[in-house]
Amino acid sequence: MTEQELKTKILKIGNLPRHIAIIMDGNGRWALSKKLPRIAGHREGINSVREITRECGELGIEVLTLYTFSKENWKRPIMEVSAIMKLLVETIRTEIDDLMKNNVRLNVIGRLDELPDKPRKEMETGIKRTASNTGLNLILALNYGARTEILDAVVKFCKDVENGDTHYENLTEELFQTYLYTNDFPDPDILIRTSGEYRISNFLLWQIAYTEIYFTSTPWPAFRKKQLYEAILNYQTRERRFGMVGEQMKRSTT
Repeated sequence: MTEQELKTKILKIGNLPRHIAIIMDGNGRWALSKKLPRIAGHREGINSVREITRECGELGIEVLTLYTFSKENWKRPIMEVSAIMKLLVETIRTEIDDLMKNNVRLNVIGRLDELPDKPRKEMETGIKRTASNTGLNLILALNYGARTEILDAVVKFCKDVENGDTHYENLTEELFQTYLYTNDFPDPDILIRTSGEYRISNFLLWQIAYTEIYFTSTPWPAFRKKQLYEAILNYQTRERRFGMVGEQMKRSTT
């Protein structure tokens, strides 16, 4: 099917995901396959980010979370990490007007305070400038790790207990979720991982308990509108049961 045919089909079916999360994998391998330096893959990946962000906004998706830079990524060669940090600064500066034009609100999850000064300040500026936008929530997971997020949540909860704001006996899944970075957003409905890898890589471990997972062999720099439509169409064919059986879900929606 063509892009337009796929888009028409998913809009006709309806039941679009509220929250799409993506592990943007394969930038370096895409570049190496074309005999280009790895950073060229990261640069081309930004074009995918731009297109997918615009399309999610047009489709009426509420939240798009992109795994941009993990805590483990600091272990990569220092030249690559340095180039990625510079690219982050360039990207926010060049894309901020487009985010404003498309009513996109920028958010960041992860230990933003641990980033180098320039990318941290650019991100903070972008967050402030787009704070009043009411369209798509674009969440960049930067210096992010799900285990770290859970540990940070535990520390916050324990501090509230020490301060007398709550008690250990009050702890429920619902309360614990309020301490996570993503407290203001619904859990992902679908998690997409590109480039043919079949693992979660320490991403949103709490939030994806009942998320539909979609793997594609397409590397992130080649992932564009058509591939997004195919992922959404696949999601629309699934029956989400949340631990129940199909008949229970049918009764709960009638």
